[in-house]
Amino acid sequence: MVTNVVLTGFMGTGKTAVGRALADRLGIAFIDTDELVVEEAGMSIPEIFARCGEARFRELERGVIERLTAGPGPGAVVSTGGGAVVDAVSRRRLKEWGLVVCLTASVDAILERTASCKERPLLARGGRREVERLLRQRREAYGDSHLVIDTTELSVGEVVDLIMETIGKRKG
Repeated sequence: MVTNVVLTGFMGTGKTAVGRALADRLGIAFIDTDELVVEEAGMSIPEIFARCGEARFRELERGVIERLTAGPGPGAVVSTGGGAVVDAVSRRRLKEWGLVVCLTASVDAILERTASCKERPLLARGGRREVERLLRQRREAYGDSHLVIDTTELSVGEVVDLIMETIGKRKG
């Protein structure tokens, strides 16, 4: 049985909602690496970006992933920050540690889902153009996942069902 599932992908693709529902379905813990970074830094993600810069945020994120994947773990569903897998070492560690599922969505869906959130430092830079630029930049890293699911037209439950189907196939 797959005991570790890693959800990655761009902001607004459903990582947190799917992660919580999947963890509940599997009866295992849900861990959000962004929450661990905030806890470690003692400040919010926008504050980290503003005070320390994106490079420091990525360094903290890399450390969280390194500690998280250091052992087999008790079994968890982990949601990573949208840029976590751009770091090749973090991506490799996550792939060795668990089933990596990249959630994707159309640019329009991402913009719609994130429109009300003011706590997105990378989106503050330029809306649609910035989303498109970051998606192009991350395409290869996202595509290197074990499974890629486009959530644009799917409910949280449908995405969970697709992941559960994949887990079942890997188990057998």
